[in-house]
Amino acid sequence: MRSAYDPPMAVVRLRGPLRRLAGDRSEHAVEAATVLELLVAIEREHPAITGWILDERRRVRRHINVFVNGELGGEETVIGEGDRVEVIPAISGGER
Repeated sequence: MRSAYDPPMAVVRLRGPLRRLAGDRSEHAVEAATVLELLVAIEREHPAITGWILDERRRVRRHINVFVNGELGGEETVIGEGDRVEVIPAISGGER
């Protein structure tokens, strides 16, 4: 049973290579109060993903986009109970 002091539970969805590094599961339930806390928790739970989302200063890498309920978010974005968080690597490359 959760207490009033527990952070809210959000669902984080990882795509592409991030999903494979996180146990080949795309969705993870995570307790966190902010996007940064959520990403640190994912790294703790799945060490193979360390360094792919957050850099050595614990900042979201510039090629990673984080959306909270469809809105672009940052490290300090507050997470609420039942929020949906998408972590999406930027797509680049291709031919002209």
